Amino acid sequence: MNINNMIETKPAVMLGKPVIKGTRITVELIVRKLGEGATIGDLMDGYPNLSEEAIHAALIYAADAVADEQFIYLKTGTSN
Repeated sequence: MNINNMIETKPAVMLGKPVIKGTRITVELIVRKLGEGATIGDLMDGYPNLSEEAIHAALIYAADAVADEQFIYLKTGTSN
């Protein structure tokens, strides 16, 4: 699956958040709903334009975004 064919970002759509191509359904919404306990079937029932493949693409996109995060750990204070 090529997520680039399923996910897009456009400044004029949902303030540039990543969405399922051709919709206003954000990756954030999909991940949040699944995290709250919704099933893939629930999402597809609630959003008829959403396919199982698009949901999987959103999850891969989100995983890639987290994987690319960089953390900088700063030591604060003084301790011996």
